Amino acid sequence: MRVDLLSREYPPHVYGGAGVHVDQLSRELTELVDLRVHCFGEVRPEPHVTAHPVPASLAGANPALQAMGIAPAMAAAAAGADVVHSHTWYANTAGHLAKLLYGTPHVVTAHSLEPLRPWKAEQLGGGYVLSSFCERTALLGADRVIAVSAAMRADLLRCYPELDPDRVVVIHNGIDTAEFGPVAVRDELTRLGLGSDRRTVVCVARLTRQKGLSHLLRAAPHLLPGTRLVLCASAPDTPEIAAEFAALVAEARALGADVVHVPEPLSRPALRQLLSHADVFACPSVYEPMGIVNLEAMACATPVVASAVGGIPEVVADGETGLLVPLHPDDQVFAEGLALRINELLADPVRARAMGRAGRRRAVEHFSWAAIAARVHEVYRSVRGATGLR
Repeated sequence: MRVDLLSREYPPHVYGGAGVHVDQLSRELTELVDLRVHCFGEVRPEPHVTAHPVPASLAGANPALQAMGIAPAMAAAAAGADVVHSHTWYANTAGHLAKLLYGTPHVVTAHSLEPLRPWKAEQLGGGYVLSSFCERTALLGADRVIAVSAAMRADLLRCYPELDPDRVVVIHNGIDTAEFGPVAVRDELTRLGLGSDRRTVVCVARLTRQKGLSHLLRAAPHLLPGTRLVLCASAPDTPEIAAEFAALVAEARALGADVVHVPEPLSRPALRQLLSHADVFACPSVYEPMGIVNLEAMACATPVVASAVGGIPEVVADGETGLLVPLHPDDQVFAEGLALRINELLADPVRARAMGRAGRRRAVEHFSWAAIAARVHEVYRSVRGATGLR
C-alpha cells in the first residue's frame, strides 16, 4: 500500500507538536507501508521526501494564501497513492484536491481546530478566514478524521456538526521513549547558562496565545523563593506577541521572579537535558488538543503541572503523574492556581520524584509510537476497503 503523508512541517523544520507527530509517525509507518512524505520548503535529503516551495508568484502573499498555493503541486505529486493523509490546515487542501482528482481516500489528522483558535487572526489577518475554509472543506470531505484525543473528538463534532461521528476516530499522539528519557549529562544546560544551584520550573512552548505563557509569567512572582523559571519560547506568531511577552518577562523580573528566556529552538539533546533536570514541567495552555510536550516531560521522569484543558487530562494523570489546574476566567486566579500547584511539588521533592517515575511508566505503557502507527495503518486499510480498493 502506498501512503502519501502531507504536512507543512518535516525535519529539520519542526516547530510544533504536529511536526513532532509527523516526524515520529512517519518513522514507524515506513515499516508498514510504502510511505512518501510531502512537506513545505527546501529540498530534503531523504529519497522518500518531496519538498514543495512557495510559488514565486506568491512570495509576498499572505501565509494562508501561500499554503493554498502549494496545495496543487502537492496534490499532483500524490498521483498514484492508495491513501493520502494530511496534517493541519496547511496541508489539508492538498489532500482534499488529491481526493477530488484521483478518488484517493483522504485521512485527516486533526491536531487543532481553527474555530477554537480565534487569536490566529492576529497572525494571519484575513488569512484566518482562508485557513478556516481549508480546514472545514477538508474535514467535511475526508473519508476518516483522526482526533488526537477524546476531547478533540468532542470539539470536532461540536464545531462541525455535519461530520458523521462514525468517521471520527481517536488515536492519541505518542512519544519515542527510547529518544526521550532521563539523562544525567548537563553540557547543553551549561552552554545555555543554566546551572544546578536552584530549583527549576521549565516550560517549552511556541510564542502563541494558545500556550498561555502570560499566565505562567503572572504566576512567577508567586513561586517559592529560590526558584528559577526557564521559558523556552520561540517562533512568535507576531512581533506584537513577542513584544508583549518581553514586557511580561520584564514585569515578572521587576517583581522579584527569576525568569530565564531561551529564545532559540532547542536541539533534542538540549531538550532532553532540560526536561530531565527540571524539578517541575509547567504547561499553562488555554487550548491544547493533547500536548506532546507533556509526554516528553513525563518520558524524562519529570512531574507536570498543567492546565486541565482539552486532551491534557488524558495524558497527565492528576495526582499520579502531575497536578492539573482548572482554567479560570479570571487570569490572576488561574495564575495563582498554577503557582500553588507548582509550589506543592517544589516543597515536596519526594512526592515530585515519585510522580516523575509514574509519568515515565505511563509514557512507556500507553503512548508508544509503534502501537499508534499500527492503529493508523488500520485506518488506512479501512478507508481503502470502503472505496473498493485492494
